[in-house]
Amino acid sequence: MEAIRSFIAAIPSPVTATFAAVGALFLGSKVLSYLGFLLNIFVLSGTNLRKYGKKGTWAVVTGASDGLGKEFATQLARKGFNLVLVSRTQSKLDDLAAKLETKHAATGLKTKVVAMDYSKNDDSDYVRLADAVKGLDVGILINNVGQSHSIPVPFLETEAQELENIVTINCLGTLKTTKTILPLLVQRKKGLVLTMGSFGGWMPTPYLATYSGSKAFLQHWNTALSAEVKPFGVDTYLVLSYLVVSAMSKVRRPSLLIPNPDVFVRFALGKVGRGWQAMASTYTPYWSHALMQWWVENTIGVGHKLAVWYNLVMHKDIRRRALRKAAREAKKSS
Repeated sequence: MEAIRSFIAAIPSPVTATFAAVGALFLGSKVLSYLGFLLNIFVLSGTNLRKYGKKGTWAVVTGASDGLGKEFATQLARKGFNLVLVSRTQSKLDDLAAKLETKHAATGLKTKVVAMDYSKNDDSDYVRLADAVKGLDVGILINNVGQSHSIPVPFLETEAQELENIVTINCLGTLKTTKTILPLLVQRKKGLVLTMGSFGGWMPTPYLATYSGSKAFLQHWNTALSAEVKPFGVDTYLVLSYLVVSAMSKVRRPSLLIPNPDVFVRFALGKVGRGWQAMASTYTPYWSHALMQWWVENTIGVGHKLAVWYNLVMHKDIRRRALRKAAREAKKSS
């Protein structure tokens, strides 16, 4: 102990002062970062959607007939936006359009529907989408369409069709839809593109490897795209999310970490560009998701082998339980 004291005493005063200053700056930056995080999550509002268009401006929503897409459409209608609803099933789209138009008849809500199966990657579908939006004052695009694995599965056991569908829908579908709609936003010099991301893309996720890779692709694509179109008055953001109650997540009951779609979408539209930002042009709007993300990034680290190992163990367990449930149901029906 005495030797340590002697060593410290022998350090020149300017060196000690420099280290103290560096330490204070580092600590101060962490405190400011945390305060900014709390303000963004709990206090400050995001960009007002009116920046992107007045009442009657059109919003395009993909994957609109169920889950988050349906909720995005519902809440955008409530905010006075007309809607182009895009999804696979014509009957569901027609039903949603009719319900929204009836509910908002007093405000004169208008809708258009485009039924297309993104897994087909049919160029004629994108031509029909372009025809549907031709001449419309489109201010918002919600890239919500997506697919995950039916249950967690090792990459080598992933069925070829499932693998292809995930990449085709999540990546090609999002890119080709954006390529169709984005020129309208650039032309009018203002607009918003929100693309649904996932913690599966933010954190490498074994047993969901193809889905995880597809969402990571979208995160980097969006950040690069944002820098390209920002000078034209167009904002593009990836919306990061942990689990939400939905058919895709197979979670039926909300909890502290898993909100209902209406709650999540309210945060997503109310915190545009404001939530926890792990990467440029990416935000995590829901408060408990943001807290989890901030904790991981400031303790374990994204992509750390411990975090990847935990994801592996968790998804192995989910797969085991899903297979046992399927076996029980098969036994009952036989």
